[in-house]
Amino acid sequence: MAENSASDRDGTPLTQVPELLLDQIDSLRVLRADTDEEKGALLEQIGGKGVVEQEMVTQMAAIRPLQHPDRFEEAHRLVMRAIEVLDRNGQRPAVLPRLGPLRPVATWLVQLVTRWIVRNHLSRLLGRICGLYERREANSEWSTREHSMLRRARLDARRVHAGMNGKALGLPTFLLGGAFLGSIASALQSVARAALDSRAGVIVLSIVVMGVLAALSWVALYSAGVARRRIRLSTDQPVKALWETIGVAGKPPRDESFNFAAYAIALLLLSWIVIPLAVWLAITA
Repeated sequence: MAENSASDRDGTPLTQVPELLLDQIDSLRVLRADTDEEKGALLEQIGGKGVVEQEMVTQMAAIRPLQHPDRFEEAHRLVMRAIEVLDRNGQRPAVLPRLGPLRPVATWLVQLVTRWIVRNHLSRLLGRICGLYERREANSEWSTREHSMLRRARLDARRVHAGMNGKALGLPTFLLGGAFLGSIASALQSVARAALDSRAGVIVLSIVVMGVLAALSWVALYSAGVARRRIRLSTDQPVKALWETIGVAGKPPRDESFNFAAYAIALLLLSWIVIPLAVWLAITA
């Protein structure tokens, strides 16, 4: 960068130039650099340092593929057992409160969403485990005990992962057909057009939509709670122990139950704030 004593055309010292202009001048320095090494050094100065960079240095300093090789096989077996238990029990129907005649439908919807959260978590978890095993196997010394253990564990995890990916979500076949979905969409459009012709129809339609959105938000929130509890009881601790055994591997993947809870809250706010406001605007217009 130019010296602080330098001036622009109007005689204004460079130190008084706005910060945004100084950032642009730094960018031009990168373009004017002669060698790739100089460009890289300038870019690193602009980017600064943070927690991520410190963690990267720490991870690069750990050259052993396994931090606790004597406990790795035990931790691997425990995780595979936990995955089996979660896969078998994660999709089972949950205990629901008394909902009267709506309980069978609510039970089916909660089971469907819970199954999706659990299976999505199992697929992501196994994918991370397989990738971690592969990379640690690749940077381990050949013909060593660690290399053999990682290779066997990788083959085990790959087989289990392939079996998990072959499982369907569990939706009935007729729900996946385009004809059924098209019929439902057409019926909803017809009802909406008929309701929007009068103020009473708008109010009734708004109440129905608010009820549906509130019900869906409850299903998402309840399902997220059920999935989170079952994941915590089965895989959370074994996966944490495996990550500690491998060492310097970042954080294990987190399930989608927290995201579903956020979606449920957002859906509830939408049903109780946005829709009444839209109805009020439609009536007063």
